[in-house]
Amino acid sequence: MRRSSRPGEQPSLLDRAHQRPSLLDRARERLVDDAGTASLEFLTVGVLLMVPLVYLVLALGQIQHAVLGIEGAARHAARVLAQAETHEAGMAAADRATVVALADAGLEPGAVEVAIACAPDPSACTTPRGTVTVRIDARVPLPLAPPVLELDVGVGVPVSAQATQPVSAFGSAP
Repeated sequence: MRRSSRPGEQPSLLDRAHQRPSLLDRARERLVDDAGTASLEFLTVGVLLMVPLVYLVLALGQIQHAVLGIEGAARHAARVLAQAETHEAGMAAADRATVVALADAGLEPGAVEVAIACAPDPSACTTPRGTVTVRIDARVPLPLAPPVLELDVGVGVPVSAQATQPVSAFGSAP
């Protein structure tokens, strides 16, 4: 850095050009220079795309888990009803099978609707050569979804399963 020849004299423009850049000049140069911004852009876009993608995978996994659970519950309930000795014993066994299958799927038994239809006689599911149909409807809560409008009801996806099992012509004999 060159100094002026006379004491007390202000440095000339030429002298100022050879001085170190000020903090403002350095900040302006960094803003104009785009070296290293590709990694920052990659990280930002990566996070913005990965967070919804991970949430989608979690939500679909939870829905699929519940669908498989209620499908198994409907199938097992229809099977034990069709193979039961009496209508009452079959209903109790179907209730137990449904509770166990729903617990395995992580669903509360009180949060599902179970409908049982028997043909040809709706009051006797063990009628030989009849059919037993079990339908289960549930709402699968989405992960990390808060209750809507403070009704203590989270956002969910409705799922259902139906299973039909024939009753043996020989009654409850296997």
